[in-house]
Amino acid sequence: MTATDDLERARAELVMINDQPYNAEAPPHALTSEITPTARHYVRSNFALPTHDGTLTVGGAVDHPLTLTLEDLRAMPAVEHAVTLECAGNGRLDIRPLPAGEPWGGYAVSTAVWTGAPLSDVLQLARPHPDGVEVRCEGADSGYHIKPVLAESGDRLTFVRSLALETAADPASDILIAYDMNGQPLPPVHGSPFRLIVPGWFAVASVKWLTRLDVITQPFTGEFQTGHYIYQWPDRPCEPVKHMRVRARITDPDPAAVIPAGTYTVRGKAWSGTGPITAVHVSLTGEGDWHEAELEPAAGPHQWQNWMFRWQANDRGRHSLRARATDASGNVQPDVPPWNRLGYGNNAVEVQYVDVI
Repeated sequence: MTATDDLERARAELVMINDQPYNAEAPPHALTSEITPTARHYVRSNFALPTHDGTLTVGGAVDHPLTLTLEDLRAMPAVEHAVTLECAGNGRLDIRPLPAGEPWGGYAVSTAVWTGAPLSDVLQLARPHPDGVEVRCEGADSGYHIKPVLAESGDRLTFVRSLALETAADPASDILIAYDMNGQPLPPVHGSPFRLIVPGWFAVASVKWLTRLDVITQPFTGEFQTGHYIYQWPDRPCEPVKHMRVRARITDPDPAAVIPAGTYTVRGKAWSGTGPITAVHVSLTGEGDWHEAELEPAAGPHQWQNWMFRWQANDRGRHSLRARATDASGNVQPDVPPWNRLGYGNNAVEVQYVDVI
């Protein structure tokens, strides 16, 4: 598949947010399935689709620098994980006052099955030095500015992030250098020939079009580490964007749906990067009681969970629906989005209405 074919297929299935660079949300019905088909998986790009020379360089503070090809990675023991990825800006349009950044609605989230070589295995081959503190992860994508937050600059930016070496080298982190998505080679818009998949973290950590890994001995301070993808709070110090926040979404009924009176099964998805979901509650009025929904066990450690609530919708008229999730770490969704200048991490309780006739 060429990059042009890949883009055309994405345009046919997704809801475009920006044409250049291409960013698009999953269609709403894509959240109803356990695994999101590749053509319906949301797409996040900071720059135009890059070219890639097909190699991954591993260097820096290591005993054995490496240059790996796709064939080399495929020859290593393969691991497969279903992973929910969410853009850190998902839900930005619901934050007031409206922050700068791509105007994401609520569908920059998807779940796919990723196959690849464990990052910990690759680092073990390279043997990081004892004074290593982070792994600098560089993509092949680059450009001259990030709109609309940064002004035009003569300095070309490359997408680079870092992970703590302790996290990157830990097999229990389940971080992959992925080359397959849903059983097929990665499409160009999703990072071919290989990319990182970092379960539990907002997807900014899952660097696409991966080209270099360098063990470094000082914390990384690049634009996408300390300038972007940080929570710039109005009343406290900045914090890095890391783990996905606990969140529940209603997938059925659709917003503003018209449904017949009687028993109706409300359904949805819930996920968190700080532990499995332990409860989902549904409210049927603006100030009414919260009712516990039926929560299905997670099909895997890194993917969203299904929930359902049998609603006795006997009163005709307009009704509000709210869904609120709690995770194993005790995190509960807030009622109001946490405002920050760049609009990251909105996990406020979802509110929608339906008309019962």
